[in-house]
Amino acid sequence: MPTALELTLLLLAAAVLGVVAFRLLNLPPMLGYLAVGILIGPNALGLVPDTKEARYLAEFGVVFLMFSIGLEFSLPKLKTMRSAVFGLGMGQVMLTIAAVLAGGWVIGWFRPLPLSAAFLLGATLAMSSTAILMKLLADRLELEAEHGRRMVGVLLFQDLAVVPLLVVIPALGAQAEDLVESLAWATLKAALLLTLLLVGGRWVVRRWLHLVARRRAHELFVLNVLLIALGLAWLTEHAGLSLALGSFVAGMLIAETEYRHQVEEDIKPFRDVLLGLFFITIGMLLDVNVVVEHFGWVMLALIGPVAFKCLLIVGLARVFGATPGTAIRTGLGLATAGEFGFVLLAQGAPMLDPTLHQIVLAAMLLSMLAAPFLIQYSDRIAMRFVASEWMQRALELHSIAARSMAVEKHVIIAGYGRSGQHLARMLGDEDIGYVALDLDPDRVREAAAAGDSVVYGDAARRETLIAAGLARASALVISYNDAHSALKVLHFAHELSPTLPVIVRTQDDADLDRLLKAGATEVVPEVFEGSLMLGSHALVLLGVPLSRVVRRVQKARDSRYRFLRGYFHGADDRVEFEDDEAHARLHSVALEKDAAAVGRSLGELGLAELGAEVTAVRRRGIRGADPTADLVLKVGDVLVLRGSQEALELAELRLSEK
Repeated sequence: MPTALELTLLLLAAAVLGVVAFRLLNLPPMLGYLAVGILIGPNALGLVPDTKEARYLAEFGVVFLMFSIGLEFSLPKLKTMRSAVFGLGMGQVMLTIAAVLAGGWVIGWFRPLPLSAAFLLGATLAMSSTAILMKLLADRLELEAEHGRRMVGVLLFQDLAVVPLLVVIPALGAQAEDLVESLAWATLKAALLLTLLLVGGRWVVRRWLHLVARRRAHELFVLNVLLIALGLAWLTEHAGLSLALGSFVAGMLIAETEYRHQVEEDIKPFRDVLLGLFFITIGMLLDVNVVVEHFGWVMLALIGPVAFKCLLIVGLARVFGATPGTAIRTGLGLATAGEFGFVLLAQGAPMLDPTLHQIVLAAMLLSMLAAPFLIQYSDRIAMRFVASEWMQRALELHSIAARSMAVEKHVIIAGYGRSGQHLARMLGDEDIGYVALDLDPDRVREAAAAGDSVVYGDAARRETLIAAGLARASALVISYNDAHSALKVLHFAHELSPTLPVIVRTQDDADLDRLLKAGATEVVPEVFEGSLMLGSHALVLLGVPLSRVVRRVQKARDSRYRFLRGYFHGADDRVEFEDDEAHARLHSVALEKDAAAVGRSLGELGLAELGAEVTAVRRRGIRGADPTADLVLKVGDVLVLRGSQEALELAELRLSEK
């Protein structure tokens, strides 16, 4: 039996390796956690035992997940999406449970299957993966597409449905004669506790957080958030309900305050780490030997429910007004299992026969592994089964071509959000024609009705750019902030019209070099342009001649923002990007008496080979920018370095090593 430290190290090492491997395959990290759990669990390599303590710790991952769901709970959002949430979403969950209950009743004629177990299986089957699907839709820029909106609505209802299911499922574990009493008692306790917390808790939580925030101590604020989330989880557990229910209520209470977004950022590290541990423990439950022995049943449990769920959602989507193609894409996306299915299955595991539990668990894991591929090929599948999809795509391209044929030497605007609309107005003021492409049908409909030259279309598709008249255009502007999609647009634009100027908008300098290398004529980082405008207004107000300010701004742009790239990081800087370590930053290094760099030139040190650039050298209080390679360093010199964190660490080591 490994010690607590050894167990922690094993889990951390396995989690890191699993997530890295699945990131390289461009798959969600959650699948990596599940695969790692299967591999190191007691039923495979046996590196980690399945202990009660590990499972209880893993439950905190679910606690923080439900806390995050509570934070995102919004009545206005529900009202806006009520058709997808309470129509398609509610219908899908209720009909799935009803269908499995009916199937369980039929099976009960041939072999014993309690209705409580059938209800558990139905609730588990009804869930889809919010984590996987939201990431896949975001990567494919389909969150605002018609099928994307419907999928988000269904996922939202599934998340909400987990709350009552977490009350009902544990109560179903009671003896048959006590079942009605147990359900009634659990429902009454939940209703009383939720009423008490939601009515009286809002006033208390808001004032308490306000009191804590006035202390201006970030660690104290985080501690209080943890206290509220875990305290309410403890309260509901001791009331005979689940930990997750209390944390969901805690999230709802904080969502009503002005601290919601701050709390969401603070809680994210705890949620992600502990949720990863939860999925590892779920993977550890799988017995590979049972799966191999009952492989046929596993495949049946995989294909049958996925096909049923897909057909059910396709039918419901059609009932609620979706086109055949949209309905198929929605059904394929939501057909697989989800993380809340594992939560519910863990709650009701004692109701199931161990072999059946293993078969269901294996089928769920395999279906989640299949989710990215179903999403990836959903367009092809929709076109194969729906003849009208070809016609719809042709009509879409015809609409784009019809709009672009009326203009010559026009500008193609990829993305018609705020930036794209501002650009369109400026072009209109100068009588320059444009064609805008956007994937938000509501935005396209309203803007087109107002007379804007905007059509529905994906600029990251080759045929869309051709229809938009790329060969006749004078420029292409990618106005949305998505480097992955922008690279695809640049690839097709360069292939179709190599000399066409392309301007790309980005958030900062993270992808600036990559986009320029891919063929962008200009890359406009919002952070840098905002800094330039801020500085320009300040200089003009301080009496600096406007012509000099304009020259200074133009110099910064001509140098590709070279002197603006990188900044000194502080303790209060947030990590906003997954690859933040690769972002350029500034770092000052003072040369001590015995430093190896003293008496040597910058060229001899070879700091550029490490990825670090010397932007300035400060000597005797005077700062010299952009020093030459033959500058000989002296004791007391302060070098200002620019590069990634790893490059800066290596450069500092080379400068100061004895």
